[in-house]
Amino acid sequence: MKRAIEAELQYCPNCMDEYRAEITTCAACRISLVSGKEMLAAQQDLVRNQAGRNMVISPDDELVSIRKGPLVQMKDFQTMLKREGIPSIAVSEDSNCGQGSCGTNLFVQIRREDLQDVVAILERDHIRSTGLEDHDLSTAGAIIDTEAEQATCPACGYSFSTTETTCPDCGLCFA
Repeated sequence: MKRAIEAELQYCPNCMDEYRAEITTCAACRISLVSGKEMLAAQQDLVRNQAGRNMVISPDDELVSIRKGPLVQMKDFQTMLKREGIPSIAVSEDSNCGQGSCGTNLFVQIRREDLQDVVAILERDHIRSTGLEDHDLSTAGAIIDTEAEQATCPACGYSFSTTETTCPDCGLCFA
């Protein structure tokens, strides 16, 4: 169910949580909020882009394979892309096992010009399907500087002394 966006409220561009107008940072994601007006404008841009996108793939289009898998999974993937306004085709893999015991794998192909949009869709779907949307990912890319006195664990965000080789909170090993 989609919620209506109200122009006078604030929204998190990551988790889409709604806040009063005076709040500036998302409590869950710890990122700056955007106004409802900005969110509405972004949604309108997305609708315009999708409406202007040709849903027919022509023989002249340059295609890239984006995912490979069994028929049912690739059809579900194509349905998700279609809901997002991205055309795709499924093509059979050239080599099958020949024994009759393995199913047919398909490649889902999209136009090269749609690649960035599909990557963004896949990132959102991954975060949603793995439950990562409920976690703070702000330290996920942290690099441990062994020269510093303190470090932040990229897995759990716990701050600890660099004299330790494992995170005291989650046990992630840095040796």
